[in-house]
Amino acid sequence: MGLLFYGSSESPIHVPDRVLAHIKVVIATKLRRGESFTMSWRHPVGEHSGRSTIWIQPSIPLRFVFGATEPETLDPALLQAYATLANSSSGLTVDLDEHPAATPATGV
Repeated sequence: MGLLFYGSSESPIHVPDRVLAHIKVVIATKLRRGESFTMSWRHPVGEHSGRSTIWIQPSIPLRFVFGATEPETLDPALLQAYATLANSSSGLTVDLDEHPAATPATGV
């Protein structure tokens, strides 16, 4: 299980390594272009119910921490699907309860 530290919060967002590896690439690509967007997720089983959305922009610090020492193999179809969602008006939505094969969550 990986961790995404967002802004000045000391509480990380728990994200499966496979998902984190893919969203890291999408986020880095968008931020390198100076593009801001939202990322949303349903709270995983075991956490309080509900969902969260964060605004991702270049001025907000992010840190990706992976549980595994070896990098994940990236799935080009999943990267494209996440990139398409990040470019949409509803933003990137990810499912933190699953380890996706090639399809991201489509809505919150």
